[in-house]
Amino acid sequence: MSDARPESIVIIGSGPAAWTAAIYAARANLNPLVFEGEPVGTELPGGQLMLTTDIENFPGFPEAISGPDLMDRMRAQAVHHGARVVSELVKQVDLSAKPFGIVPNYSAPVTAHTVIIATGAAARWIGLDNELRLATTGGGVSACAVCDGAMPFYRNKALAVVGGGDTAMEEAMYLTKFASEVVVIHRRDSFRASKVMANRVLEHPKVRVIWNAQVSDVLGDDFITGLQLTDTATGAVSTIDVGGLFVAIGHTPNTKFLQGQLDTTEHGYIKVSSWRTETNVPGVFAAGDVIDDYYRQAITSAGTGCMAALEAERWLAHHGIGESPVLETAEAPVPVTPDATSP
Repeated sequence: MSDARPESIVIIGSGPAAWTAAIYAARANLNPLVFEGEPVGTELPGGQLMLTTDIENFPGFPEAISGPDLMDRMRAQAVHHGARVVSELVKQVDLSAKPFGIVPNYSAPVTAHTVIIATGAAARWIGLDNELRLATTGGGVSACAVCDGAMPFYRNKALAVVGGGDTAMEEAMYLTKFASEVVVIHRRDSFRASKVMANRVLEHPKVRVIWNAQVSDVLGDDFITGLQLTDTATGAVSTIDVGGLFVAIGHTPNTKFLQGQLDTTEHGYIKVSSWRTETNVPGVFAAGDVIDDYYRQAITSAGTGCMAALEAERWLAHHGIGESPVLETAEAPVPVTPDATSP
């Protein structure tokens, strides 16, 4: 690893949890080092909010704020208080010995007394070119109805939900508050959701279900206008007009780089203690969507980021580690300057 003095705290991630943790750690004079990641496909530094146009449910913004703007403000606040930012992904960590080892994509490895994992979870997309394009340009394709469904853009339109699990049922029910019609598209002839959730959807007067169908294309240039469907039983192709598409086929926690060194749930989310962010490895904490398969909201992520930073600070104090590290070698990562912007 690096010959530099170990960092007090390294934060891996760049969504609401990571930046909130960085703000708290910086204000505690811990001089945190943040690896914010780099663009890979639809995954951008800033997390899933980078694909959200207007956010109307984050406290403090009565006129709404775009996802990228909110992330830029959080990042700027963290840097203002002293957080150092490296615009690289972390490809490997070593949590087997202290101080912990962190290996970024390009820079020299660093060591740290504590680590906060806030790498989030990536939405699973259908994988269609126009789907991904419209998702990244605010064209009416989303992976979170609770985040986006109440926006004026989606109101009084026919909206489609793809999926058959409990999440898809929740998304569909939420959208009935705003849509003229909710069309649930499922590739099988029955939902895998719980019976209670499925019945609520099936019995709702605003919901229509298209069984045995998969979305084979998303139609529209600047904004979605419809979907091309392929019947999974017959192969027949049809189209429907919709004003929005919500993909609810699950999320994948971004934990591959951990290589199984932390305990996770059966779905890959990092396990933490109840009402705490500590993991099974002392000195390692986790926050945000990487631990949350239930709420998945910016505000809850930010809350756990605060918790993780406070717990890391107290862990360091308990072990008599309070001095902010000073990198002593040229091989250490070069932090981004405060006036730099995310990719």
